[in-house]
Amino acid sequence: YGGRISDSSMDEETLKKKVESVFRNYENFPKEGILFRDIHPLMRDLPIRQEVLNMLIRRYKDKKVDVVVGLETRGYYFAIPLAFALNLPFVPFKKPGKLPGELWKHSYGLEYGADSIVVQKDAIGEGQNVLIIDDLMATGGTALAACTLAKMCKANIIEFSCLVELTKLNGRQKLPSGVPFYSLLQFDD
Repeated sequence: YGGRISDSSMDEETLKKKVESVFRNYENFPKEGILFRDIHPLMRDLPIRQEVLNMLIRRYKDKKVDVVVGLETRGYYFAIPLAFALNLPFVPFKKPGKLPGELWKHSYGLEYGADSIVVQKDAIGEGQNVLIIDDLMATGGTALAACTLAKMCKANIIEFSCLVELTKLNGRQKLPSGVPFYSLLQFDD
């Protein structure tokens, strides 16, 4: 990140095209029948990565967010620098066995198996407004689990935000009623 915040105001359509141009697709990964959309080339492209961060800063700077939550691990890619840029706390939602102390835990299904995520019980205060960030919305299992954990903390969810949405999997439909959703890119294949 390096602490650089640009005043650039690239329009969202131009940004979408630039981000999509650096993605890589891998067929049959991590298992047969899955098309994996790899965001890692975006993380190596500093100008485009900065533009995505700028867009997130513009989107959330006036939304009364108290805490930025990132989902392990690719959700951290933008959640941590966004929290830093907005001068907000960052809270990780992680896989079991990676956080000490008393934890909330939620298990869920995802597009290629099952998993669980946890958060420390004292990480988010009752009534705090949280923004949840992940890299991808597929079947919605991880998103629902994250929202469930936030609700266990008695937090208010300002928005669930991700870089990519796989629209044909209808993952956003799993979000609890009233949780706003945003994705920069949408793919239907």
